[in-house]
Amino acid sequence: MAAAAPKAEKANVFAWEGSDKRGKRVKGETRAPSMALVRADLKRQGIRVLKVKQKSTLFNTKKKKIRTGDIAVFSRQLATMMSSGVPLVQAFDIVGRGHENPSMQDLILSIKADVEGGTALADALKKHPFYFDDLFCSLVHAGEQAGVLEELLHKIATYKEKTESLKGKIKKAMFYPVAVIIVAFLVTAIIMIFVIPQFQDLFSSFGSELPAFTQMVVAMSEWMQDWWWALLIAITGTGYFLGNVWKRSRKFRHAVDVMLLKMPIIGVIVNKAAIARFARTLSTMFAAGVPLVEALDSVSGATGNVVYGEAVQRMREDVATGQSLQLAMKQQNLFPHMVIQMVAIGEEAGSIDSMLSKVADFFEEEVDNAVDALSSLLEPLIMVILGTLIGGLVIAMYLPIFQMGSAVMGK
Repeated sequence: MAAAAPKAEKANVFAWEGSDKRGKRVKGETRAPSMALVRADLKRQGIRVLKVKQKSTLFNTKKKKIRTGDIAVFSRQLATMMSSGVPLVQAFDIVGRGHENPSMQDLILSIKADVEGGTALADALKKHPFYFDDLFCSLVHAGEQAGVLEELLHKIATYKEKTESLKGKIKKAMFYPVAVIIVAFLVTAIIMIFVIPQFQDLFSSFGSELPAFTQMVVAMSEWMQDWWWALLIAITGTGYFLGNVWKRSRKFRHAVDVMLLKMPIIGVIVNKAAIARFARTLSTMFAAGVPLVEALDSVSGATGNVVYGEAVQRMREDVATGQSLQLAMKQQNLFPHMVIQMVAIGEEAGSIDSMLSKVADFFEEEVDNAVDALSSLLEPLIMVILGTLIGGLVIAMYLPIFQMGSAVMGK
């Protein structure tokens, strides 16, 4: 059984004062695991340390969460630093100390400490699997083994930027309708719980039977006034339950992904996004010199869709037995004819990575266009739904008043 990786030391903030080689008074702040390391680091810089004090974290205990976008930016910064001739350890130091997010600083400086201690970069990254997945670590390992780490870091940075951009487009497609639905629900709940009861007092003075539509809305309002807490618990509990099932049950994720792929409009976006991720990831790994079978194993988890992930695993098994990639793709009945033909041309010409990169570019643009089309289609549709919902409640409340006015006019 392999020994557990040692836990990285937590970096603290130290304020220091000293004098440089010319005797000029200098001061600053440094993040490091211990005061001894701060003193050693300052001594290497030629600074005579006069005072070092750990800063209190009493009012700074809450740290920002590390987002996937932070990892993408870090990848590009590290690649740029190394392209400029900056040594790896120094590049980590510059990027880490210059980052605005303290949590990201801790992560980068922890990796720097491991690398400085002689650990390979890929192994140092593997200690933080929540932020650096197997794909990231595999590419870094390939770069270290081939002596082209700088080039691979640029490829990783490009890959991360492209995938983050694609995620942003998908979120853009989903955010607007979800936000409008939430607002519509809140507005409806406020009207039901606070506004309609005011009309009920007015209706009670009429002394006549209310229209059926108004009676239905009033009954719903009374139910929500009495049971709003149960409705809130039910919604929260359902969300929590579905979230747990999503994490634990692969069958549930498979069923949801199948449903998403078959949905009109949204299914088109999900399909194209999965193909774009597949092509971009496989292109990056193949360009890094990772063997095709091994690359497909990593790609299966990067498609963002269980259906496509399982298809890639079946393709991996076929390719491992000597079958061509384009034939293995064709047997899955998931990939468009154009994609299969591009891969076939790439296999014949020995340029699968460049062909897949072109496929990824094409489908990323297709996702962008599909998202814009979806937004244009949803805007009027959502306005109609909101108008019908809110307008229906308003009509239900004023219908008795209209009927009473008609009765008076008739007399």
